[in-house]
Amino acid sequence: MGIGEYSKDYAALLGQADAGRSAGERVYLALKRAMDVAGGLLGILCALPVLVLIGLLIKLEDPKGGVFFRQTRVGKNGREFQMFKFRSMVSDAEKRLADLIKQNEIEGHMFKMKNDPRITRVGRVIRKMSLDELPQLWNVVKGDMSLVGPRPPLPREVKDYTVYHRQRLQVTPGCTGLWQVSGRNSLTFEQMVELDLTYIRNRSLWLDLKLILLTVREVVASKSAF
Repeated sequence: MGIGEYSKDYAALLGQADAGRSAGERVYLALKRAMDVAGGLLGILCALPVLVLIGLLIKLEDPKGGVFFRQTRVGKNGREFQMFKFRSMVSDAEKRLADLIKQNEIEGHMFKMKNDPRITRVGRVIRKMSLDELPQLWNVVKGDMSLVGPRPPLPREVKDYTVYHRQRLQVTPGCTGLWQVSGRNSLTFEQMVELDLTYIRNRSLWLDLKLILLTVREVVASKSAF
């Protein structure tokens, strides 16, 4: 499973839930996957000039660093995968985290810091507009992620999850979701979990489309991203 703390019994329980899906849910999941592949490929194609421009700006600011940042995240049923983002921080950002962890500005098992000194100038701009997330469209095409779903957590976050929190891992994580359009970093971890579980209980193609449209509005407003 990739995470030592992740219970095999719990994973088996999720597997049984998958097997017991209704015909309607199976149809929804098939259509959702088709929407993910089509939307991911179309998004990459349409954003290609922006992707190239961002890559050039990142290299110009820091020629020694890479354009993309890969990070291990936890997906459906606790399976780990490599999530892609544009690099928005200095090259040794992970090493510096230990010195900043006490300055965390969000409650719960996540780390967020509004004026994080590790963020580069280009990084601050693309984060504000959520453009650093664009490479995740490739994760969507691959099937690691969906366009809509709970935020994929880090392994160190999942280690501190309760069984209740782990319900977030019942579905494929997404690029956007109910948390992202409902306050994002202004919300606590527990509020994020409740929003994710609300989405899981009520998900549908209509809700997915609505959340995608609300995400576009949120990106334009760019008030809660950091």
